[in-house]
Parts: sequence; C-alpha cells; structure tokens
Amino acid sequence: MHNIQSPRIDDAGIEAEIQAKGKTAPRVTPAALQANIVSEHYFTARDGRRGAIQDGTYAGRERPTFGEADLVQLDLLTFCVLMLRNGFMVTGESACASPENFDAEIGRKVARQNAVSKIWPLLGFALKQKLHEAAE
Repeated sequence: MHNIQSPRIDDAGIEAEIQAKGKTAPRVTPAALQANIVSEHYFTARDGRRGAIQDGTYAGRERPTFGEADLVQLDLLTFCVLMLRNGFMVTGESACASPENFDAEIGRKVARQNAVSKIWPLLGFALKQKLHEAAE
C-alpha cells in the first residue's frame, strides 16, 4: 500500500511549486494579489443592520420574535469587503451554523479568504487582456 500525500493547495504552496518548476511567464502572483488590496472591512450582518437603521437606510422584511431572539442569528454571518487599487470591491462571507462555534477572528479569516478567491479570476482576466493587446 502506498502512502500518497495530498498536494498543498494553499497559495504559498502553489507559489513554491511554480517557482520550483521554473515557470517564469507572466502570471498573477500572491504578492501581486495582496498588493491590489488597499483596504479591508469586516462586519456582521447584525452590524450592517444596526448601522443601516441608525442611518435611516434600512430596508428589510422581518417577523421578529420576542426580544428579537431571531436576530441573534445575524451575529453569525460575517462579511469582508476588500477594496482594490482601481476602486473595484469584492466581498466574502462566512456563516457559522452553531452559535457555540462562532469565533469572530475565524469568521473574518474565512470571509477574507472567500473574498480573495474572487480576486484571482479578475487579475487573471486583466493579465490575459494585457497579453492579448500586446500580441496584436
């Protein structure tokens, strides 16, 4: 029986493999991706609801239970908004099923990871467009 190890699929592991294999053509790197992020913002759905109510911009349809106990679930949904250099924004979210497992720091990390995963195709498209235009 052979013991096959799973390949590393995190950004650092993939980057190390690309470099080890001598791949030098233009590409999007983790460093380039991170350099495109100019600001990041985190909040829960309840934070967003609260802020919208305070600003007078809230629009929602609710059937609150006694003491708004149902709204506690909004604390378990974390959002991350990443602003990119050109002003475009991407979002990520993290929802926790069990309140006992909720951890704000972990929620922010997962939400950020989900937002970052949306940047890769955007930067890939931009690079491909640049290469295409240079070849014309």
